Amino acid sequence: MDTSAGLLIAGVIGATVGALVTWMWRYSERRETTVPEVTSTVPPGAEDVLSVLSSSAVIVDATDTIVQASAPAVAMGLLRDDRLPDELMTLVHLVRRDGQVREAEVMLDQRRGSATHVHARVAPLTSRLVVVLADDRTRVERVEAIRRDFVANVSHELKTPIGALNLLAEAVAEAKDDPDAVVRFAARMHTESERLTRLVQQIIDLSRLQNDTLSDEASVVKVDELVAEACEHSATEAERKSIQIATAIEPELLVHGDRAQLHAAVSNLVENAVTYSPEGSRVAVTAELAEEDDDVRITVADNGIGIPSNEIDRIFERFYRVDPARARSTGGTGLGLSIVKHVAASNGGSVKVWSSPGSGSTFTLVLPSWSHDLDEELT
Repeated sequence: MDTSAGLLIAGVIGATVGALVTWMWRYSERRETTVPEVTSTVPPGAEDVLSVLSSSAVIVDATDTIVQASAPAVAMGLLRDDRLPDELMTLVHLVRRDGQVREAEVMLDQRRGSATHVHARVAPLTSRLVVVLADDRTRVERVEAIRRDFVANVSHELKTPIGALNLLAEAVAEAKDDPDAVVRFAARMHTESERLTRLVQQIIDLSRLQNDTLSDEASVVKVDELVAEACEHSATEAERKSIQIATAIEPELLVHGDRAQLHAAVSNLVENAVTYSPEGSRVAVTAELAEEDDDVRITVADNGIGIPSNEIDRIFERFYRVDPARARSTGGTGLGLSIVKHVAASNGGSVKVWSSPGSGSTFTLVLPSWSHDLDEELT
């Protein structure tokens, strides 16, 4: 082969290789710059359906990746580092394995220290997707726990006077030939029946106040009359113990609320002050308009046994007693302060307490004041 032919062949080969390299470079560049079209893995219309569901909804694909989550699911805290909690992922794996819909009550431990009770329903959406529907039942579970405790406490409290009445009735029957014993037992039966009546009435009052909503019986109430009636309610017991009930009420104070509820609240505060104060002491009841917030403050202060600081946060709980033995001896039911708290909330107010063991307690019922309206009927 001569030199010219060799050069020609080499040129052809070089041109071919150059063209091939150029084509490969341009092909690679096109692949890098072209964005592939993304096709959603969620079936058409599924997002619209999930957006109107009341339940929190999360869609998980075959790799356990969350591909869709509703706003309620995010707010509930179902997503942890873009994954479902292990308790829910276990259900997802079971559903993916056999395709069966599953429901379960799951308690999720939140990082902020509180547990969330969740009712979860997990079902296959497609061959690759699983949908998780979750309802937050934390509040429902809490209310149910309160209801169970309330029923248990009521049953326990009712057993005491009922049991006492049964025993006293047997004692009266056995002492039928002893008039003095009959009189003594009859007096104790009367005391227990009064306690039972008071307990039942307070349970009824408390059940009406559970929602902390304003009563349909709301009207304008004169504070001076309200306080006078509450003090009169405890006048007999105060006289028996030689306790002075001193009042200082600003004139023309008005509040708007359920008169019966407000009477029960103020009466409970005054009654507690008299009950837990020593003989010969003094109970002060004041009512004034607070200039800083235009609220009416009804304050009941005593010089009684006081409340330890570690007990103050619990005294408004139902059936809670600082000194159970003393409360039972005085006929206390443990519902009075709980009623006061709910009455305050139901009438747009609050209740505050200061106390020191051995120095007494001061309870303040704070209620929004009501401006006088000539067209409003006063009660």
